[in-house]
Amino acid sequence: MSDNTLISRARTVAFQGELGAYANLAAKEAVPQAKFVAQPTFEAALEAVRSGETDLAVVPVENSVYGRIADVHMLVRHFGRPVKGFIPEGEKSLFILGEHFHRVRHQLLGLPGAKLENVTSVFSQAPALGQVRKVTKALGLSEKEWYDTAAAARHVAELKDPTCAAVASKLAGEIYGLEVLKADIEDAPNNMTRFLIVGSEPDDPPNDGRPVITTFLFGVRNIPAALYKAMGGFATNGVNMTKLESYQLGGSFNATEFYADIEGHPDSRNVRLALEELSFFSSRVIMLGIYPAHPYRTEMP
Repeated sequence: MSDNTLISRARTVAFQGELGAYANLAAKEAVPQAKFVAQPTFEAALEAVRSGETDLAVVPVENSVYGRIADVHMLVRHFGRPVKGFIPEGEKSLFILGEHFHRVRHQLLGLPGAKLENVTSVFSQAPALGQVRKVTKALGLSEKEWYDTAAAARHVAELKDPTCAAVASKLAGEIYGLEVLKADIEDAPNNMTRFLIVGSEPDDPPNDGRPVITTFLFGVRNIPAALYKAMGGFATNGVNMTKLESYQLGGSFNATEFYADIEGHPDSRNVRLALEELSFFSSRVIMLGIYPAHPYRTEMP
């Protein structure tokens, strides 16, 4: 159970996909007391929180093999509260309340009685297919993108074609009556997906010495070496930046915004000083979330 009050009290959680999707499994691990509500898209899962349909949403943000989940990264750009600059009006903001690391074990699923050597096509979500390329290439399978891993399993069950398989969880196979043709086919032995737990209001943890992640967006001023100068405060104040992603804004190659994760609480002196220096060289800084670091961070290879 999370130390975060809003997470521990949540009764409903939205996730993208169908029952048996990895986001469903991650949500069960992160918010075990809740009821889980399937949504067709990441945007719909987040909109469920905005509208009050659910208390939280759990969405994937990056995978250790596939990299960032680009669709989610573009959506979190509309989260947060401004430290400097403004958020467009007319949309209720969302906040990152926590993170969860889920160990992803991909199964190659087929119809009962199907033979692995007869399978020619495999269905799954693009990130999942990107995590099992070694096996699908070795088997000579034709990849078919589907909108969700669990939905791919359901689709294969409905096709009733023994030459078709799905890449999905063991739970999805059980739900849709499929058998495991080849188990644990992920390319990396430690395939982890990081999920964000999202709510409609912030719930910042106290600055009590326990590990904290602070996530924010920023856009640098249009001056020479602005990014270098904006980043300098984190180095000089000993703040570890664990993630930095860039985005092009408005279809322009000249306007860039950055997403960053750092270790530390904004109330800590070194983090406060680093953020002040960042703000000086930035045109916009948006705080997306301040939340407890997941225990897996201490086990990362």
